[in-house]
Amino acid sequence: MTESFHRSGEYENPYEGQQQAPVNPEWPPPPAYAPAHAPHQQKRNRGPVALIAAVAIVAAAIGGGTAYGIQELTGNDTVASSSTSTNVVPSSQKGTVAGVAKAVSPSIVEISADSNAGSSTGSGVIITSGGEIVTNNHVIAGASQIKATTSDGKSYTAKVVGTDSKKDLALIKLENASGLKAATLGDSAGLQVGDQVVAIGSPEGLSGTVTSGIVSALDRDVTVPTEGGQDQGGQQWGQGQGQGDQWPFEFGGRQFNGDTGSDTTTYKALQTDASLNPGNSGGALIDMNGNIIGINSAMYSPAGQASSSTDAGSVGLGFAIPINTVKADLAKLRAGATD
Repeated sequence: MTESFHRSGEYENPYEGQQQAPVNPEWPPPPAYAPAHAPHQQKRNRGPVALIAAVAIVAAAIGGGTAYGIQELTGNDTVASSSTSTNVVPSSQKGTVAGVAKAVSPSIVEISADSNAGSSTGSGVIITSGGEIVTNNHVIAGASQIKATTSDGKSYTAKVVGTDSKKDLALIKLENASGLKAATLGDSAGLQVGDQVVAIGSPEGLSGTVTSGIVSALDRDVTVPTEGGQDQGGQQWGQGQGQGDQWPFEFGGRQFNGDTGSDTTTYKALQTDASLNPGNSGGALIDMNGNIIGINSAMYSPAGQASSSTDAGSVGLGFAIPINTVKADLAKLRAGATD
């Protein structure tokens, strides 16, 4: 994984209440004249299907796409979710990295987690205006204190709401936060190899860092430790000891950035060549419309046996948890899971 350490010593469960914009019975408008021959009854029965498809096409074509949204309510918190055609980026900057960065950066936070082993830095994605944040479990696992800093420099104390080590996901909540800009969660099922993406996070504590690339592969079986383990040299992974910043993982029977240990989990990941570095863990992988389509979680570094994070660097081989996996797990995390 890709959280940064400052010192040594350190699914299918779609949202219920899914709403789709109502179809206006007057759209498309009636023809100006009656057809010469009335259609047979069997063809009329198929009309609604064609109408829904036509409306979806029109919705995607107007204003860069205004496809339906899904909202899940818990108290005053609303999670915005959409199809990948929804355009979060202003039309004047649609399809540009600068436009994506400007639109989504306010929804990305830097996370600092302190534990008995030391201090680590990762990233997180704001999913509600009240301060719910999705990040990687390995970013906050074992932390005694968690702080999050927003793009405008405001710092908040955060508490863990729920964790799922099997999917390397965690939900934290900022204390006394309101009016934050929540990200829009997209649909990772629609991704294709070659799609352009943008990554935003805090590599090495450099908050708000933006990189770009493409989706280079889909459905990679990536195996990672379920908790902070230890490498073959006895140093602790994921909790601030030396090599923990690179988060070991296994792919294709080979282990990278160290020994993953015996307690592991495997998930389907998106592969990207967008530059990820220590500290990007928990940050956002974003499509060119500004929708979150993945949570950055692991990176490969040729300095896998290095003694410090300064020797690590991106070589264009990073992995992200698909956002559909996050959405399917969200109710469980909100319920206080501690898996």
